Amino acid sequence: MPYQNNQTNKRKSYTPQFKFDRAVETIKIGNLSEISRKYGVGVNVLSKWRTDLMERGYRIFETGPDQEAGGLKKQIAKLEQMVGKKEVELNLLKNFSDFYGSQSSP
Repeated sequence: MPYQNNQTNKRKSYTPQFKFDRAVETIKIGNLSEISRKYGVGVNVLSKWRTDLMERGYRIFETGPDQEAGGLKKQIAKLEQMVGKKEVELNLLKNFSDFYGSQSSP
């Protein structure tokens, strides 16, 4: 399905895959008018998709899923360690409070 028709809005909402495929096609073929007629998408829209791909497409090579997952795992481990330290601190404070509370009671 190349697009999802939104009933409240007259504009077509194209899927990301469709946009990507058409942007790549505009780069390969170069004839925006031909692609526009073929898929019923405006030349200006195709031009914008191509520009977006050219400007931001490099980001797909910045980090892979494995690198991102590794970073998130490290962050989780750090947060778990912080929570553990806070639990120890709370238990220490509770023990001191209980100890000094029992000392001052007659």
